[in-house]
Amino acid sequence: MPHAPDLIGSTYLVPDLLAPDLKLIFCGTAPSTASARARAYYAKAGNRFWPTLRTVGITPHRFAPQDYPELLNLKIGLTDLCKVHSGTDAQLPDDAFDRDSFEQKMLYFQPKLIAFTSKNAAQIWLEHSVGYGLQNETLGQSELFVLTSPSGLATRFFDVQIWHQLAERLATI
Repeated sequence: MPHAPDLIGSTYLVPDLLAPDLKLIFCGTAPSTASARARAYYAKAGNRFWPTLRTVGITPHRFAPQDYPELLNLKIGLTDLCKVHSGTDAQLPDDAFDRDSFEQKMLYFQPKLIAFTSKNAAQIWLEHSVGYGLQNETLGQSELFVLTSPSGLATRFFDVQIWHQLAERLATI
């Protein structure tokens, strides 16, 4: 088993939400400036993450961003590839993404499923182009799933059907 990752994350803008025996971990690229300010995931007005989780049945009610720790009760976690910078992907420094730390955490916790909340997040980690949905690749024993971005900046690419597919897959594990 890989050694325990740094779970303190005192320099993290938004703390990881990770634990053993999770069914699903969502992974984004980096917190928005609004999320960093709120120290909560997907806190920017117009982000579809929280309403979509409710719409597709992953959560029993719509969570507010500051309630994100309650996801652990549903065996769901949260992280980002970049934990120490905020902003849009284009605003982040070239070396912002800590692929090794992300991989170490996922191998340590071994969730059943890792869902990247954008193609960009998946492509940064996998280092190649991807399609949406369940991937052929895995990370250790974890299946990989690529979602359309819930960001308000990606409205024209958002497709709730991909999120429904994730909910269907989650229901089987």
